[in-house]
Amino acid sequence: MDTTVADPLVGQVLDGRYRIESRVARGGMATVYLSKDLKLDRTIALKVMHPGLAQDEDFVRRFIGEAKSAAALSHPNVVAVFDQGTDGQHVFLAMEYVPGRTLRDLLNERGRLGPRQALEIMQPVLAALGAAHRAGLVHRDVKPENVLLMADGQLKVADFGLARAETASKQTKTGMLIGTVGYLAPEQVLTGHTDVRSDVYAAGIMLFELLTGRQPHEGETPIMVAYKHVNEVVPPPSSVIPGIPPQLDALVAAATSREPANRPADANRFLAAVADTHRDLPFDIDQTVSNATSVLHTAPPAPTRPHAGSPSHPAAHTSVIPADSRPVEPPRAPFMDRAIDFVTGRFVLIGLGLIAVLVIGWAVWYQTAGQYAHVPRNLIGMSFDEARQRLTAEGIQFKRGKSTYSEQIKKDHVASVDPAPGERVKQGQIITLALSRGRAPVPVPDVAGKSLDEATKILQSKGLTVGDLSRAASQTVPKDAVVRTDPKAGDKQSPDEPVGIVLSNGVALPNLVGQPRDAAENQLKAMGLNVKIDEQADPAKPPGTVLAQNPAAGTPVSRGDEVTLQVNKANNCFLPDVNPFCNNGASPQDMVSVPTTMGRSMEEAKGMLEGAGFQVVAKKGPGRRDRHGPGGRQVVFQNPPGGNAPRGSTVTIWG
Repeated sequence: MDTTVADPLVGQVLDGRYRIESRVARGGMATVYLSKDLKLDRTIALKVMHPGLAQDEDFVRRFIGEAKSAAALSHPNVVAVFDQGTDGQHVFLAMEYVPGRTLRDLLNERGRLGPRQALEIMQPVLAALGAAHRAGLVHRDVKPENVLLMADGQLKVADFGLARAETASKQTKTGMLIGTVGYLAPEQVLTGHTDVRSDVYAAGIMLFELLTGRQPHEGETPIMVAYKHVNEVVPPPSSVIPGIPPQLDALVAAATSREPANRPADANRFLAAVADTHRDLPFDIDQTVSNATSVLHTAPPAPTRPHAGSPSHPAAHTSVIPADSRPVEPPRAPFMDRAIDFVTGRFVLIGLGLIAVLVIGWAVWYQTAGQYAHVPRNLIGMSFDEARQRLTAEGIQFKRGKSTYSEQIKKDHVASVDPAPGERVKQGQIITLALSRGRAPVPVPDVAGKSLDEATKILQSKGLTVGDLSRAASQTVPKDAVVRTDPKAGDKQSPDEPVGIVLSNGVALPNLVGQPRDAAENQLKAMGLNVKIDEQADPAKPPGTVLAQNPAAGTPVSRGDEVTLQVNKANNCFLPDVNPFCNNGASPQDMVSVPTTMGRSMEEAKGMLEGAGFQVVAKKGPGRRDRHGPGGRQVVFQNPPGGNAPRGSTVTIWG
């Protein structure tokens, strides 16, 4: 820990929650402290911005925005951001505390890593970057100092997105360029523009450094290094460390192309290529490269004196041998020199001729007899259309194989190739492309009865997203609540596939106009609705029946909603000897008594009424079902219910 000077923040509590216990490190943008979250009783790392930056309102605004984006990123290889806040002049981040050391510390200790070791470190780094790229987040400051190694071997990448806030501040643009110039992509130097391919470039530089122990571009000033990034090609690692396989040279070359369009499209594509290369490497490759390097340095080095102020690099350096320490050869006569030069020259020419014959002969055999092609190495991670265009251009035939789930490869992109990338295939041989089905399925949680907001949060907590919304009537689920999901609860769904949600429209209100009041009111109450009665007089309509309803028939309603029924008040038109104008012009001699048929079968009631001289209309009562057997349905209501009515008028019965 950095404890060289007393720090006034040590011992303070920020935001009433974070107690600062000791200083861990100090950088150009912030100081990191080991702290205690008093609310959750856990150890965290607190990154406190330097006071000068905290006074820059533009920087603080961008810093808060980037911190929120980083906090939304959840991945096992990403240092988690828990909280962001301010306390007076202090702007801070509360982050996951990762005990251990940085990748820079490991490089300083070992100098460089073997090919397999290097790729084993790059894979979790690229997985973390890939998760960020899928979320639309660019790291912008990929370097060994931001890669943390835990004691259990786990690896985490820190400071996602924070470089953007730093570069946005006028006060720190120069400092940022100096601090990370060794990993800047050409477009960052020329225009300041960054995207996910800038992270890929920095990752390629880091892979070069892991393999060789030094950065590819070095210079006396940061400007000289930046100039080389823009104008010079990154050399192959094997030019520095003999024995490194050409596959790793190809990985570095692809990732560090000066033209962004020629790099892997994002960290996920680069990860797929790295994983394929790692799988194909011999298990003893690290020892093989180490032995090859040792052979080159078997001669004892000439003694040199340390040069004060020289940069300390883990990789081997070319030694300068003083003239007085070189072995001296005995003098030779001039004619002997000419003879040796002549003979040597003849043998060199003969040797070169033999080599040329062999190379040409092998090339002819390869092109004519073998007729081979190579499966492109960067197919993994391509979309199907991209892979089709690439293979068609190279004359390689292919077919689609069975799709497979993949945590790294996006849906409908190439997840695997058979034969594998880089392998030789005969002309006409068909290779198989297996596309990704997306991430592995997870069970869909039960969100029935929840509001849309609640259901969305529950699905997101399982890594799922909400897809199409639709509606359906439901007798039991309140209006606007979730009726069901598609797929249904308990079924499995890939997080790359959205989950459809069906919301309740409530139940459709039935048509109650013309129904008897009691029957209509009972039906609504059975649906859990509140009923309001509004009595009106309409002599032209039967008394006691529903004249109108509000809401109208077909309107979606839920339990507890109110429905108003406009009911016709009982009048005397069907009662004897009252108001002759209700008889519709019929004389007293045309008035006959209306039989009461309640409780009788519909068939019997119809016969009684027709026998008395009335027309009969039979209707099915609300909520009633046909009853089979003798008698059928029974009359539950009739209109008019009794009294006198004109002969030939209509009596309506419900059963």
